[in-house]
Amino acid sequence: MPQTFPLEKIRNIGIMAHIDAGKTTTTERILFYTGKVHRIGEVDEGSATMDWMQQEQERGITITSAATTCHWKDFRINIIDTPGHVDFTAEVERSLRVLDGAVAIFCAKGGVEPQSEAVWRQADGYNIPRIAYINKMDSLGADFYKALKMIETKLGARPVVLFLPIGVEDTFAGVVDILRSKALYWEDKLGLEVEEGQIPEDMLELFEEYRENLLAAAADFDDDILEAYLQGEEVPVQSLIKAIRKGTLENKIVPCFCGSSFRNKGVQTLLDGIIDYLPSPLDVPPIEGQVPGKNETVIRKPIDDEPFCALAFKVMTDPYVGRVTYFRVYSGVLTNRSYVYNATRGKNERIQRLLVMHANHREDVEAVSTGDIVATVALKHTVTGDTLCNEKNPIILEPISFPTPVITIAIEAQTRDDLDKLGDCLRKLAEEDPTFTSSTDEETGQTLIAGMGELHLEIICDRLLREFGVKAAVGTPQVAYKESILQAVAGEGKFIRQTGGRGQYGHVKLRLEPLGRGQGFEFENAIRGGVIPHEFIPAVESGVKEALESGSLIGYPLVDVKAVLEDGSYHEVDSSELAFKIAGSMGVKDALSRAKLAILEPVMKVEVTVPSEFLGEVLADLNARRGQITGMETEDIYEIIRASVPLATMFGYATDLRSRSQGRGTYTMQFEQYDVVPPAEADKIIAKYYGRV
Repeated sequence: MPQTFPLEKIRNIGIMAHIDAGKTTTTERILFYTGKVHRIGEVDEGSATMDWMQQEQERGITITSAATTCHWKDFRINIIDTPGHVDFTAEVERSLRVLDGAVAIFCAKGGVEPQSEAVWRQADGYNIPRIAYINKMDSLGADFYKALKMIETKLGARPVVLFLPIGVEDTFAGVVDILRSKALYWEDKLGLEVEEGQIPEDMLELFEEYRENLLAAAADFDDDILEAYLQGEEVPVQSLIKAIRKGTLENKIVPCFCGSSFRNKGVQTLLDGIIDYLPSPLDVPPIEGQVPGKNETVIRKPIDDEPFCALAFKVMTDPYVGRVTYFRVYSGVLTNRSYVYNATRGKNERIQRLLVMHANHREDVEAVSTGDIVATVALKHTVTGDTLCNEKNPIILEPISFPTPVITIAIEAQTRDDLDKLGDCLRKLAEEDPTFTSSTDEETGQTLIAGMGELHLEIICDRLLREFGVKAAVGTPQVAYKESILQAVAGEGKFIRQTGGRGQYGHVKLRLEPLGRGQGFEFENAIRGGVIPHEFIPAVESGVKEALESGSLIGYPLVDVKAVLEDGSYHEVDSSELAFKIAGSMGVKDALSRAKLAILEPVMKVEVTVPSEFLGEVLADLNARRGQITGMETEDIYEIIRASVPLATMFGYATDLRSRSQGRGTYTMQFEQYDVVPPAEADKIIAKYYGRV
């Protein structure tokens, strides 16, 4: 089947930024100017197309990533608008995994804010080319050049300015196009008519400076431009675009745009930049994967003639069509009413409907092909991160990794009817959101839910009531602690069971060693001479992992541990995988009975902005919360405090900060790392766990 849209004219992009930088507002303008919508939606009015959830409209923030497709100058642009709040970082992570390029939006006043930095690092992890758009040039305190400097210093990027702002704050009128040496103005209210003019005289010197910077950057990626630049010759605009595109695709430069999306100025130039500088599916390396059950790497090229291959990156429950699975097609063609193979689960799935999504609206299509970001309904076995492919040519793509939840609360259904529905609803929500989990406390019988923050769990509870009709009461937030060992310790596990027939025999000697923070779990097979047959080693590892799921201090998982299998023995008849799995688990428990253990707690990176007059009181409060101040800076009448603070002490901080700063203080918080709890605090946690306080 022929490609329905030329691959070189497809752009799969994400819109990413700190909360309130203008992501959704910018996306709304893009949809308006590309003709996708005929009325501009506003976030503040709750009418934004992409913020379709009731909770998003009420709070004025993006909670879930929304996908849409639009067209600009014969190009198709598939857009995913991602959240800016740290509690919904999973939405950014899974979106970036399947995108080819991204638009990073920065507030002209705030510049590079904490979550801007976080999403930038996430994009670094996937090596995604980016362009920068400095928004809100009309806002009070806007400073284009300060934001540029922050992109350079805080993000370590090389910004290449393509447009300069004409005026600032309420005098912001248009932009100077450095490539084409002219000024652009948007005179009408909707910004539909772009008028060209001469560069203002008072900006000519600035224009020349940034024109030189642009030429120098382009010359780094094109020898012909370098030669013309050195000889003082004029360089064609298309040659400059080609060179800047090359540098952007190599992730060596970041083209920078500016405007005011809310005032409808600068969005069309951003659209041109998406087409000119961000990659098509042909510009990114072919996707790599593993053949199921084999240590063999295979490649899928982005063409329709290759076997079908796609990655499911999001699952959501739609009240009208049921379970919707979003996926990105990396190669091949998939038609309606056909079968697809889930290589991750080893299951076949039937494709009943193929959908192109526009936020929460759906458009049925008969086929999808390479480069498409689409959805389907009623897949029974597929979850986030699964690979969908052709059964005759199976492949498993690298799954998506997500951060672990840091806050746990107890939830209790208010009626028996709600109790029957609660478990099923929590399961559906966990399928949608990999950073949300639910479990049952074996000792208390309570249902526990865990997430990335208080707002995250608040939204979950709100959705339970509104979408699923389940009334539930929640308890006080609990921190998701972990445990670890502080020094190496040896252990031995021997499982022997004799019955009338064949018995069970497994015997291991192992050593547990501490790893650096954040390194998780490692297993090393140091067996020599075949004292334990090779086929039983994976069973030992499985038993060790299982035993580490519950620590001996307060019952939380053990992390940052390396297990070294050193010795053991086996029985030619009685030994089995089950026996060695149990022996591995017993060996860990034996080692832990003598180990020096520590409790680890999540530590958050906190940034507080507060008027200078309240600085002392806010600092004292952070110190009382066991916070470590890592940096401070002054901006106008405000002080910006950066600190690392244990999550356990940050519950209710928003209310406390407001009361200490007469409602003028704000803060952002994101997970930084797990760290050892001080002994005095650890004693309190242990005592509480065993019910002594």
